[in-house]
Amino acid sequence: MHDTVVVGAGLAGLTAARILDRAGQRVRVLEASNVLGGRVRSRVLDGFTLDAGYQVLFPGYPAVRRNLDLEALDLVAIPPSAAVRRGAREDVLGDPRRDPAALPGTLTTGVLGVADKLRVGRLALTLLAPPPHTLLTGPDETTESYLRRAGFSEAALNHFFRPFFGGIFLRRELDTSARLFRYYFRMLIDGGAALPRAGMGAVPAQLAAGLDIQPSVRVTGLKAHGPHVTLQTSKGELDARNVIVATDPNTAARLLGRDVSRGSLGSTYLYYAANRQVDRQPRLLLNARPGLINNAQWLSHVLPERVPPGQHLLTVTVLGLPDMDDGELDARVRGELEDWYGEAAVSGLRTLATERIPHAQYPQPPGYAATLPGHATGLGGVLLASEVTSMSGIQGAMESGEKAAAIVLNDLAALSRPRGG
Repeated sequence: MHDTVVVGAGLAGLTAARILDRAGQRVRVLEASNVLGGRVRSRVLDGFTLDAGYQVLFPGYPAVRRNLDLEALDLVAIPPSAAVRRGAREDVLGDPRRDPAALPGTLTTGVLGVADKLRVGRLALTLLAPPPHTLLTGPDETTESYLRRAGFSEAALNHFFRPFFGGIFLRRELDTSARLFRYYFRMLIDGGAALPRAGMGAVPAQLAAGLDIQPSVRVTGLKAHGPHVTLQTSKGELDARNVIVATDPNTAARLLGRDVSRGSLGSTYLYYAANRQVDRQPRLLLNARPGLINNAQWLSHVLPERVPPGQHLLTVTVLGLPDMDDGELDARVRGELEDWYGEAAVSGLRTLATERIPHAQYPQPPGYAATLPGHATGLGGVLLASEVTSMSGIQGAMESGEKAAAIVLNDLAALSRPRGG
């Protein structure tokens, strides 16, 4: 009999399994697919390394620092600045301390006026003062309301905050919890954003190293028997003293007999290859105009190792799941790119792939945290580990895995750690 069986090899499940394994438990991880990491994964297509969607790692996340060897991931920093696109016009906006090359553009850009630039500095100083986890507490409101109360102009909201944080929250409406906005802003100040040189799939691969993982095993039911739990799987029955369910919300609901979902936000990504340089800009590209494109980046400028020699890679983020087929979506995205680069340049782009992710995260409006499920499930010996217990994203998933493992181990220090801490 295993001490603990973890159902699901996403970040929450792998984090829990790794902690339990290091504590000396006999742990097995069951994964229905043959891919580790859930939504955090990478693949190679025609020599291009593509992550699942446009994802970056915030090295400032406390759970990331506790559970990952960041040096071994060989992180490459994303420039701490952005290029705001209004058609063919481009304005650079960034942190001159970390990106000195952004200083001239930041000083002269019309995206933010002088007053808005001063407000950004004041906001950063305000958010640097308290411990990061305290930014997730206190009165809540929408991010838009919070920014308006801080005095930011309509231009600042539309040209910077909506596209930039739209890429994080997967909504341009800025109706996400201001607590989360403050927390993510602080994480960017503390550690910026980065990518593992080999791809985001290196994150789950590191967590999984040395673990007993069985892929292509689907769990169909759970039966609690007092001191142990029986798992019914596609490969037969398995007994364990504890079970941690770390699956997608729909699968968790089926296994636990209760709905743990808090809704879904989808997102769509298009990947383009070019055999000549279309844009020298290594920074994140923000679309300040209404359209399908929210943001894009020439990842080959940041990580040339991820593309074949002489090739370039553009990743485009489209929020939601547009009601059109891939051909029409591609044509409309290309039309918007033509406003940036011209028809001749865009005609040379080759479409590598289009990826639609129906559940990229869940909605997190003001006060959302009070509605989230806990780790207890109502089934003896069965726990839930999922970002849905904390916040949607890497910190939330890993933090939930830590807490589930702490319950099994009765680790009071880990259990008392605050959300986001």
